[in-house]
Amino acid sequence: MTDLLIVSDAWHPQVNGVVRSLDRLGQELKAQGMTIAYLTPQDFKTIPCPSYPEIRLSLTLGGKVRRLIKAHNPAHLHIATEGPLGFWARRYCLAKKLPFSTSYHTRFPEYVAARWPVPLSLTYHLLRKFHNGGNCCMVATPSLYKDLDERGFQNLAYWGRGVDLDLFTPERRGELAHKEPRLLYVGRVTVEKNIEAFLSLDIKGSKIVVGDGPQRAELEKAYPDAVFLGLKEGEELAEIYASCDVFVFPSKTDTFGIVLLEALASGLPVAAYPVMGPMDIIGDAPVGALHDNLQIAVEKALTLDRKACREFASKHSWQASANQFARNMVP
Repeated sequence: MTDLLIVSDAWHPQVNGVVRSLDRLGQELKAQGMTIAYLTPQDFKTIPCPSYPEIRLSLTLGGKVRRLIKAHNPAHLHIATEGPLGFWARRYCLAKKLPFSTSYHTRFPEYVAARWPVPLSLTYHLLRKFHNGGNCCMVATPSLYKDLDERGFQNLAYWGRGVDLDLFTPERRGELAHKEPRLLYVGRVTVEKNIEAFLSLDIKGSKIVVGDGPQRAELEKAYPDAVFLGLKEGEELAEIYASCDVFVFPSKTDTFGIVLLEALASGLPVAAYPVMGPMDIIGDAPVGALHDNLQIAVEKALTLDRKACREFASKHSWQASANQFARNMVP
């Protein structure tokens, strides 16, 4: 028997907050003595997701999903995503009357609406039906909890996130061959991330983008003065964080933003809009500037104390995140 089986349509080699959270969750729970298994697209033939080929959609009619769940015989089953694997796992659990939990990572309705003329009400109806079938739906922040509660989502519970304080640290600060101040964005390069709001700022210094995605070529052409470094991970990414001056988070649709904690742990003040994610993580703390005018936010963030940023981030550990998840697991 497996203590916990995590079903996720998002998995390696994707690089995003969902994958990082689930991967680190497994590491922390294994360290506590639990047996953890994953059911992911790596177990199936896949096709690229329309408009976002980096995401692979699993090809299955449910038979293999059922067999893998039976083989793992999990004491707890957690469905992390609303994709094909999540759909079939949910269907199996309902048919067998097996309790399961879910988590709401992505404001999927807003992402869909940014690409196609699909009403938010329709997508939220589908997601509400998906998550309300479980015994517990985990969310990262109070504002997301409130938003989903008002939309009719049930059995909500908190599951926060953490940061690797050994990897992301101000001690990795070095010299980058770019003009100061160095303004940094880290994340997927996609339309819903609102990166143009960052790149269009009229401010001196360098605008650095770390990450990849379907909008990268378009933005590189439109903003030739910006620096696009592509995908970076590990110590190389940590050094870039620590060597910049402000982290700019232009997204208005993220539910959390692990990159915010990574930046703060690296001693990097944050400039962002006063929306879900930044408001929950930073709020009024003197480690970031939240303003409807992103340029004003950046200018204020440049004046903030880097040591305070590190001290603030040190309160967020992955161990605490894993413990919170474990308390929410369906018995």
